[in-house]
Formats: sequence, structure tokens, C-alpha cells
Amino acid sequence: MPDVRRLTKRLMVAAAAASTLVAAGAVTIAVTTGTASAANTCSAGYVGITFDDGPTGSTGTLLSTLRNNGIRATLFNIGQNVQGNPSAVQAEVAAGMWIGNHSWTHPHLIQESQAQIQSELSQTQNAIRSVTGTAPRLFRPPFGETNGTLKSVESSLGLTEIIWDVDSQDWNGASTSAIVAANARLTNGQIILMHDGIQNTLNAIPQIVAGLNSRNLCAGMISPTTGRAVAPDGAQPPPPTTAPGGGGSCTATMVPGTVFGDRYNTTVNVTGSNTWIVTVTITPPQKISSTWNASVSWDSTGNIMTARPNGSGNSFGFTTMFNGNSSARPRVSCRTS
Repeated sequence: MPDVRRLTKRLMVAAAAASTLVAAGAVTIAVTTGTASAANTCSAGYVGITFDDGPTGSTGTLLSTLRNNGIRATLFNIGQNVQGNPSAVQAEVAAGMWIGNHSWTHPHLIQESQAQIQSELSQTQNAIRSVTGTAPRLFRPPFGETNGTLKSVESSLGLTEIIWDVDSQDWNGASTSAIVAANARLTNGQIILMHDGIQNTLNAIPQIVAGLNSRNLCAGMISPTTGRAVAPDGAQPPPPTTAPGGGGSCTATMVPGTVFGDRYNTTVNVTGSNTWIVTVTITPPQKISSTWNASVSWDSTGNIMTARPNGSGNSFGFTTMFNGNSSARPRVSCRTS
């Protein structure tokens, strides 16, 4: 595997210096409702579209391009980039992307001690968990380099190692057409390597999606069990909703939190007003079992919750019991009083 260290360092510098596209308070990203076009039946299966080395100053553009083309991807983030630009990672989650661990500093881990490897991976787990509420289950080793020591640390952290089947060579100056051609080689279950922060890759996305649609392939999630691309699990966040009212407007954005065996947590961040009223609608038989940082009331069905500020700020959260339905997620809307 060619050494892409120089590219990685350049992207890491860009992430620290050019975060304006996804600056704090500007993380609202609309989410499409699927990854297949109307004519695409996904009958040929699913592939894993992945981007390494984020977040960068181009992450906002990447998310908008993916959104506009109706596609979800797995983003393998560098821990220190996450620490330096948490709002970008919140935007990734809000856009329905899957988040993976790509180490803290992107070193050659096979040259590191077990303690150093442990630090690289665990620091990144903690950073992503603190921003999103959920620790990654997927890990991509920098440069695709792995050994027994690294695999042992991955296992101890509950991580599944994900390499790739096709290398787009975007890190090596591949043209847009070459990146499109690389994606055209994907078959069911396979995974492609691409990178956040490369213009030719951004330019290729519409053609990549068109190519997948023409072959009845869809972008899927990467299974932590098999390490292969599979159908999405249905846990896609809905788009944030902006609604006028009371002479102003507000936006409610959901951030998925920790998922347990029988329940899951959700955080709602509200922007645009301090006098918000957020409506949360859940799908039966799911039920909200607890809430925090808001005053709440219920309709007669118990499926629609109305939340208002209680002096704890403009973020609140709740826990939802699956009750046999682990795929549905709440819908939120916001208005002002």
C-alpha cells in the first residue's frame, strides 16, 4: 500500500484551519429518505461507500453532495480532527452517515507498541462518543496496515477491522473519471476507499450514484458482524424541521445516542429561538420511558410528546424503549411560542 502520510497530514491541517463550512451552530443537514433511486430496486445488493481522514474543511460540502445525490456513506474519522471540529461530526450524524474510528493521529500502527495502539484507538473512541453519544463499532487502520497486536486491541474495544476491496486512488491524484471507474468495479458486499477533502472525489459522486443505480446496486451500511456491506438498518435520522410561529422560527436537530439491547437515547438540539416547542412523534409499539432537560406533555395516544424549555438550555433528551421495534426512529418538528 503506497504511503499516503503526506496527504493525510495535509487534510489534518485543513481540518484544523478550514472548518467554516461546518462551524458550530451550522450543523443542520437535511437527510434523504433512502439510498436508491425510484428505478433502483437494490436487487444486485449493497456496497460500502467510505471516506477516510475527516472531518476536514470540506466535510460540509461532502455531506451536501451525498445528501443531494441520495446516498449514505461510512466516514472513518481521525480522532484529533474530531476533537478540533466536533460540529462537523454532529453534522455527519445528522446527515445519516455511519461513523468509524481511523486512529487518533493516523500513524503507522504496526510500528507502534501495544500501549501506543491502545491510546490511538481508545482516544478516538472516546472523542467520537463524547460528540455523538455512541462509540464506533468499525475501525479502519491507517494505510490499511494491520497485525496481530493491532487486531487484539481492536477486539478489546469491540471494533471490527474494515479494509477495502477497491482503492479509488483518489489520494494518489486519480482523476474524477478514474474514481468513477473504480466505483464501477464494486460488487455486492464490497467496500471502496475514498477520502474526505479531495475535489475530484466530490466531483465523482453524482456519476458514482448514477452508476450504482444503473446496476441496481445501493449504498449500504458496513456490518460490524461480517465486515461486509449490507442493507441499511433503517435507523436513519429524519431531516430537521424548521417551522415558523410566534414571530420567529426554530430548528430541531436530532442526534442519535447510545443504543442498548432494549432501548436507545436521543438528544434534540434546538436553534433559532429560546421559546421553542418541539413535537416528538414515535412509532408504536415504541414508548418514551424517560426525558431530561425539558418540560414535556403527551397527547391521548402517548405517541406524541411536546417538549418546552425548562431552564436547562436548548438541548434535551429522551430514552425510547424498542418494545419489539428496533428500526423506527422518532420524528421531530419545531415551532416557537
